[in-house]
Amino acid sequence: MGRTRGFTLIELLVVLVILGCLVGLAVLGGGFAGPARELRGEAERLCGLIGVLAEEAVLDNREYGLQLSPDGYRVLGYDSRSGRWHAVDDKPHRLPAWAELSFELEGQPLRLAGGADEPDLAPQLLILSSGELSPFRLRLGERRRDGLRLQLSSDGFGLPRVESDSREAPAG
Repeated sequence: MGRTRGFTLIELLVVLVILGCLVGLAVLGGGFAGPARELRGEAERLCGLIGVLAEEAVLDNREYGLQLSPDGYRVLGYDSRSGRWHAVDDKPHRLPAWAELSFELEGQPLRLAGGADEPDLAPQLLILSSGELSPFRLRLGERRRDGLRLQLSSDGFGLPRVESDSREAPAG
């Protein structure tokens, strides 16, 4: 009868060390694409927020808006009794320090002043109870010149989607 040979403890430990190293590299490697992944997450979050606000506006028969600044945004609701806008959330959502936001309304670029916590509550992007939105193009990008640029846009009737910014495509 032949003797069956199994794995030794040393061989098993070597395999476990190699697997541990590979898992560690995979976890660390995922962090290198951090800003691009985080920017896409910010764009998806904002796109989802606009979609939820559009649904709530129709269901609640209320007007909503987004107050935008280069470093963030805030959700506003319109109070028809007082005729004024009020903040829906306690504090504005801030973008990471390496990201910036720009905005075009009906094809015209708007200069976004101040920070997202401006005391003057006036939205640049309207989300109406009729289901319509202000026609807009909103760009999110890294502040560095060669960084990722994403855009959200709507013709006023459809909800926006996250797309690569067309300005970064080479002319041809």
